Parts: sequence; C-alpha cells; structure tokens
Amino acid sequence: MALARYACDPAGSRGRRHAEAPAPTRTEYQRDRDRIVHSTAFRRLVYKTQVFLNHEGDLFRTRLTHSLEVAQLGRSVARSLQLNEDLVEAIALAHDLGHTPFGHAGQDALNECMAAHGGFEHNLQSLRVVDELEERYPSFNGLNLTFETREGILKHCSQANAKRLDAAEPNGVARRFLDHSQPSLEAQLCNLADEIAYNAHDVDDGVRSGLITTDQLGEVELFQSFHAETLEEFPDLQGRRLLYEIIRRMLSTQVYDVIEATRAALQAANPASAGRAREAGPLVTFSESMRDRSAVLKQFLLRNLYRHPQVVAKTGQAQQVVRELFALYVRDPAQMPADFAARSNTARAVADYIAGMTDRFAAREHERLTGRNLLA
Repeated sequence: MALARYACDPAGSRGRRHAEAPAPTRTEYQRDRDRIVHSTAFRRLVYKTQVFLNHEGDLFRTRLTHSLEVAQLGRSVARSLQLNEDLVEAIALAHDLGHTPFGHAGQDALNECMAAHGGFEHNLQSLRVVDELEERYPSFNGLNLTFETREGILKHCSQANAKRLDAAEPNGVARRFLDHSQPSLEAQLCNLADEIAYNAHDVDDGVRSGLITTDQLGEVELFQSFHAETLEEFPDLQGRRLLYEIIRRMLSTQVYDVIEATRAALQAANPASAGRAREAGPLVTFSESMRDRSAVLKQFLLRNLYRHPQVVAKTGQAQQVVRELFALYVRDPAQMPADFAARSNTARAVADYIAGMTDRFAAREHERLTGRNLLA
C-alpha cells in the first residue's frame, strides 16, 4: 500500500543510535517490530497485570494481550489513513515494556521509592528497556531501534527527565517535550489506540470479574446506546454474547470516528510531509462528540472499577510488596542477580530489577525474602 505524504517513510528514518547495515528483506520499522517481539521484556508482558493481578484469573487481560489489541486497532486505522502500519505496530508492541509488576499500583509504589533518586516513569522505563537494558547484541546495549519507534515509545515525559535526555541526546526523542511539538502521526495514533483498547477491555474484564455490571454501565451513553441497538436487532441475546457484541460495536464506532475526524484534521492542516505534520499540532483525534463520550466512560471506570474496594485492597497489598522489595534490595544488593548487584547506582539498579519482574515473580521474591505471602 502506498504511504501518504505525511506518513513516516522508513527510507527517511532518522536512523539508529548505532549504525547498522540495512536488512536485505525488511524495512527499518519491520526490523524494529521483530526485535521487540523477540525481546525478553516483551515475553514478560504475558505475566504483567492490567487491572487484575496475574494470578486472579486466566482470562483477564495482561500487558501482552493489551499490547496486541493496541497493535491491531492501530494497524486498522493506519491502513485507512495510509500511515505506516509497521511503525504503528512496533510502537504499540513496545509501549508497555517498562511497566512494573502490578500495573499502575506497582509504578506508583516504585516512583515513591525512587523519589530521592529521580523518580520512576513507566514510559521512560520502556525507552530505557529498548535503549539500555535488553542484552541481545555483541556491540551495543538495548535493541538499537530507530528514532521514530523510540520517540513513539516515550509517550509521556517530565520536564526534568526531558532535559536530562536531551542533554545526552541533543534534539533527540525527548526534544518535543521541551519545544512542545508533536510526535509522528503514527505515534499519535498509538496513543489513541491505547485509550480505545483499555477502555473496551476494562469494561469486558470488569463485567467478567463481577465488579461492575451491565446495569451500572447503563449510565454510560457510549455503552448504553449500543446495548439498546444490539437488543433491538437481537432481542433474545444475553450474557457473554450480548456483552461482546456491545463492545465490538463500541470499538468499531470509535475506530471509524478516529478515521473520519483525523481525515478532516489532515485535510484542514494539509501537511506536505511527516515533518510538517509534527508542526501542525495533534492531528490524530476523536471527534469532539466521541471525545466527550469516551471521557464519560473513563470516569465511570475510574469510579466503579479502578477504585472498587476489592481492587483497592489488592492495590495496597501489591504496593507493599514493591516497597518492601525495594528496601530489601537496597539494604542487601546481593539478593539480586550479580549484574544488578554490581552496578554503582544501587537505587536505579533496584528499580530496573523490580520493574522487569512479572507479577508472580515479584510475589515469589517477596515471600522468599520476608516469609510472607501478601497476595495469596
């Protein structure tokens, strides 16, 4: 498929931090995607939580299944907009590589532990994974991905960290956080596909868990409208089939909305190149109506699922595991593998080690070191 003039062309990539000969059969972004899929950090995502801890059920989403769903949604939209599907897929598959065990609860606890050492940001950690922590190649650390993939991975970044990154890599992947420009259209698309995916699958997992009900979701117009539409067409439908059909229609409608709204924004801005698209402000977008409807769903999930007493109880236990592991490893680095224990910056080594853990490994390590099983 021909790329639009505003899409990222791999032939025009800003390249890799370490020069490499081009691959004979793959573009630069296809090569990035393949390196991500074969990485250790990617495999670990299968045992890292979304909302529910990994041991709470085999059918709940994990970071891996979420990343695959983001990639699928992103590629579908990219194809319609003639953006670079391979770059979208690479960013989507890598965007959560730096997530801690226990989801945002683990991240918040680790950030608290690292407050005196520069803090912890999972987006920055994802970049750190692909730039430094993966050990696969003889000549360099990390995966040596292209600038465009690395830029897309760094979805958020504090000003302090952006300045530090830009000092080490002038005009690099953090520069846009300082000059307030935009990432590529492909990166913008991944950000929106991420939002669409987690809203939909959190509805699915929340109902499956019994923590929220379809009756409660009746207050959410985005859900209720498709609930009514589905029952009008299939009046006898119920249970899982009914929920799946509602979610399918929600996803499809949001995808079509993004395509239509983004086409309109691109037509108005008329960027002549991928570089010009970066200067035009956010262009991959919902319509105003869909943005408002999506925001209502997010607020519902925040109130009724993420802050549900059962989730909050597990969140507190998970954060205790992370905090106690951090303190134990700082006090006795020899409890970590030798390559982490030998590093001069003990706190950052501990953060890297904990962030790389799966839910179940973190729970086992905590039990090994404390004799207590907080997450049974």
